[in-house]
Amino acid sequence: MCAFKVLQFNMQFGQNWNDANPDVAPINLDLTIAEIRSHDADIVFLQEVEQGRPGGVQPEPPPNFMRLRAALAGYHSFFSYPKADPRELPFGIGLAILAKTPLSDTVRRDLPSPAVEFDFQGARRTPTDRLLIGAKTRIAGRALQLFNTHLLAFFMLNATSEEHNSQRQFVVDQLREATGPTLFGGDFNVSKHGSLVQQFTSAGYQTVQTSEVTWRRRPYVLDHLFYNRHLRPVHHAVKPTLASDHHVLVAEFEFVV
Repeated sequence: MCAFKVLQFNMQFGQNWNDANPDVAPINLDLTIAEIRSHDADIVFLQEVEQGRPGGVQPEPPPNFMRLRAALAGYHSFFSYPKADPRELPFGIGLAILAKTPLSDTVRRDLPSPAVEFDFQGARRTPTDRLLIGAKTRIAGRALQLFNTHLLAFFMLNATSEEHNSQRQFVVDQLREATGPTLFGGDFNVSKHGSLVQQFTSAGYQTVQTSEVTWRRRPYVLDHLFYNRHLRPVHHAVKPTLASDHHVLVAEFEFVV
């Protein structure tokens, strides 16, 4: 049976980790590229590819993605910004899927955010919308559906995604529509991940791990690789890295005959 490797990584727009003061850590996209290369994955899910700009400006072509695409020349790729919004904060935005095999049937879906108010630098704000992207590929002659997302971090807004569950429910609805082998990577931003895992399990999906922390700032399991019954995980690991405030999650899968 042919196994293939998958990498899940919130790359925080190339901002490296600094224990003393992580918010002013330098941006070094070369370290990000080296980290991705080191795993030699067949499929790569990336979140926070670009950094939000003042006024919601979204440079075209996206600069970080273009550097990644040039440096990872052996990969086919698909990138999308979320919906442009002047309220955008200077954090990470944009999703990418990379694969060593051709991608087809690419899709993007906006995930509306509720009008939960929060304080940022002395002003009252509401969150911008999030995003889900998808694509199809073929590995060893088998079709494979891919999804990637980055949900709103309600725990940063003194709220929960259990109370405001529309983004999670939209994701579940997309998963229920997939009929063949399907992988779903992402930063799901759920601090108490048990309810998320249970919700996805009810839709026929399992996550490769729930015990190892994937975020440096708080002891949360935010990053997941979900898979359905047509796939079998044969190995997984959480790999610490200084290339982001998130660790790398890698897993190997086989198709179930």
